[in-house]
Amino acid sequence: MAKQRVDLTFKYNLKRGRHGWLRLTPAYSVKVVRQILDSQPETAYVLDPFSGTGTTGLVCAERGVRCDLVDINPFLVWFAGVKTSSYEYEHLCRAEDGAESICRGVEKDQGMDNLWFPPIHNVTRWWAEERLVLLAKIYRELNRQFPDSSPTRDLLLVAFCHLVISWSNAAFNHQSMSFKEGGGRQLSLFDETQQMLSHFSETVRRIVASAEKPIKGHVEVIQADSRDLSLPREVIYDCVITSPPYPNRMSYIRELRPYMYWLGYLKEAREAGELDWQAIGGTWGVATSRVGKWEPDGHKVQYAGFEKIVAEIAAQSALLANYVHKYFVDIAVHLKSLYGLLSQGAKAFYVVGNSKFYDTLVPVEQIYACLLEECGFVDSEVELIRKRNSKKELYEFIVSARKP
Repeated sequence: MAKQRVDLTFKYNLKRGRHGWLRLTPAYSVKVVRQILDSQPETAYVLDPFSGTGTTGLVCAERGVRCDLVDINPFLVWFAGVKTSSYEYEHLCRAEDGAESICRGVEKDQGMDNLWFPPIHNVTRWWAEERLVLLAKIYRELNRQFPDSSPTRDLLLVAFCHLVISWSNAAFNHQSMSFKEGGGRQLSLFDETQQMLSHFSETVRRIVASAEKPIKGHVEVIQADSRDLSLPREVIYDCVITSPPYPNRMSYIRELRPYMYWLGYLKEAREAGELDWQAIGGTWGVATSRVGKWEPDGHKVQYAGFEKIVAEIAAQSALLANYVHKYFVDIAVHLKSLYGLLSQGAKAFYVVGNSKFYDTLVPVEQIYACLLEECGFVDSEVELIRKRNSKKELYEFIVSARKP
């Protein structure tokens, strides 16, 4: 029986240099990417069309393998770019000195003038008021001292994002984010101001230390829709390593909202729903109502029994049936767009998890294998890699296939 294998999850990444800069629960383990690359020693050019926090790109770059990353979320595009860049000694010194200067500036200026707070709904559910004010002061000082785009500012912003989530009321003891009971407000024996400022400085030092080692391989991060991989130049890849969103209604936007609001990628709630609608598998905000109205328009998922699966789910919820149907139509469109970008003999590796809606188990891994072969791939294989920490029937797989 497959085990849960924590080493094949995001938890394995947390203490591994740049891979642990910022936590995103659905991110997959660097070990998975390394094992795939070990099995494909001739790989020269990798594509990850659902790149998220850039795990695939960073592992490739550490090995000197060229890699292109694609994601539809602008924050993730920015973060993956920062994570996979090489930094000059001057940038690193400025970041470390800048953190200390920001902290001194916050201690010196206790005023409330020009403080900006993210327009996130029910913001004090995320942060106790005192913490929210201090975060706003740190952000004000960071922008005052480093107003222009630069590698130094990028590193400081990553540390600020880490501070934002570390001192929030968010809890990560479930598959997706929740909130701590009682709002996470606890009495402290120490001044939280000094604790938070020290945390910020320490995080910058940790980030700087892990950024010292130059990146060997070239990584380019592209903001695009994976269903239409019309990339800005003609390229041919010999390997695909990726992990798309799973069809389980987990919203990446929901997990990313605190970062995206603070850094200005979201300005109002509707924008989150609009972006989730554009992403495959998104159901946040306005995306939910649109999924309910979605029609397949003749698109069929070529998997025996798929219509029965959708019908069984529809008997319980027409919305969820539409969600599953649309997800696999979108994946089929993505795979057709991908096929022409691959060289002869190229291999594609998809890390996916199966799903269950009510009493209906959706064999995601088998449907992926079928869709890959429908596009023209051959030699499809499904490898069970671990038991997921959720319902007993849920597992994670690597689905692979080759372009003939």
